[in-house]
Amino acid sequence: MNNRLIQAAGILLVLLLLVSCKGGNGKDIDNSGPGNPDIEASAGPVPSRQPAHVSHSREERELLAFIDKELTGPYGVYTNLAESAQSGEAATGHEVLSESASLMMQSAVQRGERERFVQVWEQAQEIFDMEGGFSYRYSPKYSRQYSVNAAVDDLRLIGALVAAGETFQDSSFTQAAERYGQRFYNMNVKNGYMYDLYDNIYNNTNNYITLCYINLDVLRNLSIPSDDRGILLHNMTGILEDGYISDDFPFYETRFDYESGTYRSETINTVESLLSILHLTEMGRHNPQSIRFINERVDAGTLYGQYRRDGVPANDIRSTAIYALAAMIGREAGDEGLYRRSIERMNEFRITDEASPLYGGFGNVETGEAYSFDNLMALSAYSYTPQ
Repeated sequence: MNNRLIQAAGILLVLLLLVSCKGGNGKDIDNSGPGNPDIEASAGPVPSRQPAHVSHSREERELLAFIDKELTGPYGVYTNLAESAQSGEAATGHEVLSESASLMMQSAVQRGERERFVQVWEQAQEIFDMEGGFSYRYSPKYSRQYSVNAAVDDLRLIGALVAAGETFQDSSFTQAAERYGQRFYNMNVKNGYMYDLYDNIYNNTNNYITLCYINLDVLRNLSIPSDDRGILLHNMTGILEDGYISDDFPFYETRFDYESGTYRSETINTVESLLSILHLTEMGRHNPQSIRFINERVDAGTLYGQYRRDGVPANDIRSTAIYALAAMIGREAGDEGLYRRSIERMNEFRITDEASPLYGGFGNVETGEAYSFDNLMALSAYSYTPQ
């Protein structure tokens, strides 16, 4: 695959947000309308965090019921409750994403639901597993498994397996995490640097890394030689931390281009920066200015979907996933006030009309749209427990 085609494939992956940085719909959704009232270079593996989520709130139970009854089909969680022709460049309708499977596995571990975890994991293997990684997307209508993986989703799947092995005391999950972690390193890492995607047909990667893909917590647990892991962790931590924009606007650049050695961002997508901040917070390496900024915007209800690099909002769209991520960052940072207020903001988007098919979920009652990313991030936020 020549460089231009590789770059085009990679850019398409980012623009369409094939993974959790923005979700399967590829854009932030304003669902507030009518009807919605210092890491050492030689660091080895460390124990994964064990979830301690016990109680289930009413909102969490109702959301899970909506996902199970309305948003899930025979191949997994729909990208969108509203069906489509499944022929677009971005995943739509009842197509399914490895992103969704990884989020469901993660939240099942957090809630201690072994049976659900096993069911989702077995289905994910059947639908998404390829020789070079997990396909990011599957179209049931065309029985089409897309040939590229997405590093962020593969890492989340691996991380969920590690956590499941510890939480459920099942070595088979741990062994699977080791096997797929080694495959990820072989395919998505070159010369100590991680890349967004691996193309299973052309046997090549793109030429950059999207910062929100850098899940440091999972990288430090990869079952690879300690020297290799230390180099990878050192390199990717540096790229992520150096993507910090400024104290005035404490978000992060979008991607780092390995050929030019530069960061590139058009607009700053809030979901992407929040994921970057969450990954740093999990390691205790977040910048306090980021937490301050998020607190201020959550308090004001003005944490918007996109910003210019000078920190000026590029739109006034708010979304469920934005506040879900803010909540997770708050809990991981030990800021329970931020967690609670973010959940309150997120719940403003809940569908509370018991007569609506979207009841308990997050979506648009007028259009019948409900996206997997919004709903699964909300589910993760409800059950999120820092490690």
